[in-house]
Amino acid sequence: MNTSITDIPETMKRATMICPKPQNSDNIEFSEEKVPRPGRGQVLLHIKKIGVCGSDIHVNHGTHATVPPEMYPLIQGHEYSAEIVETGDGVPAAILGKKAIARPQIVCGECPPCKRDDYHICNELKVEGFQAPGVAQDYFVTDESNVITFPDNFTHDQGTLVEPVSVAVHTMSRATEVKGKNVLVTGAGPIGNLVAQVAKANGAKKVLITDISDFRLEKATECKIDFVSNPKTEKLPDAIKRVFGNDGFDLAFECSAVQIALNGIVANINKGSEIIIVGCFTQPPVVDLAGLQDRELTLIGTLMYKHEDYENAVGLISEGKVLCDPLITDRFTFDQYLDAYNHIDENGEMSLKVIIDVND
Repeated sequence: MNTSITDIPETMKRATMICPKPQNSDNIEFSEEKVPRPGRGQVLLHIKKIGVCGSDIHVNHGTHATVPPEMYPLIQGHEYSAEIVETGDGVPAAILGKKAIARPQIVCGECPPCKRDDYHICNELKVEGFQAPGVAQDYFVTDESNVITFPDNFTHDQGTLVEPVSVAVHTMSRATEVKGKNVLVTGAGPIGNLVAQVAKANGAKKVLITDISDFRLEKATECKIDFVSNPKTEKLPDAIKRVFGNDGFDLAFECSAVQIALNGIVANINKGSEIIIVGCFTQPPVVDLAGLQDRELTLIGTLMYKHEDYENAVGLISEGKVLCDPLITDRFTFDQYLDAYNHIDENGEMSLKVIIDVND
């Protein structure tokens, strides 16, 4: 028998992206839909806030590599914070009323990656908000096994940042070692900022973050990232010398998805070091394989996260080791979903994390 903590309405509002923006400037439509109810092993989430991700913007413009035109219309939303308001059979009632999020991954469980517990790179991976419906609606049903609950003192603002912090946490796991390393992060957007913060939390010796936006670098400083540099006013080798001295840097996280940033890393990182690609390139970058080979560099990919990465992200935020509030620059109501996307397009680097207030 289902258990709920409140009266669940019959209908809810949903936002649907009907096509990429280049085809139609008014590409988000609202509809009244029946509220879904949880089945066995599932919970009903009352969505409170949604964060707009850089990948969401790619989908909005039809430039996301894994969201072809035939996938529209689609429902976005994968960074969010919610409250568990109903449980299906087989779910402990104690979870009711908890603030929570759920992993947006739908996996097959049968392919080689899944069988070795690398379900986050499942051969048949579908991600809610991209290849499967997301949470841009008042209520959303998900499997209880995907749910991560938050401490009681967690705010819903913090909750919306758990997913991107999980990306940063998983990124650290791709490095052989972070503790004691000199670290360069290229790109000070939300993901780059969080990668730099989590590197510090993992014991990096010094962390330098670069970006061509002074605003984003100011935010990085506000988040207590050690050192910042703007390549427009300071050449990368000069910044490396200023921050790391003769020691140089041993580990790099490329978060900008910009060709020149990748070039700079390959040309300047210490020999025998690791480069982890975090940013989502919309066009395949050119990699100096001769330089990679000659300097015995290791190029490493990273994708999404696992369940434990979410749990560790919640811990880092609740312990104050990762700061979320400075990243939130703009807020919109649910009815202003399209306005939020237009705002990001128009304000670019001056918008970091944009929050959609759904029911909070």
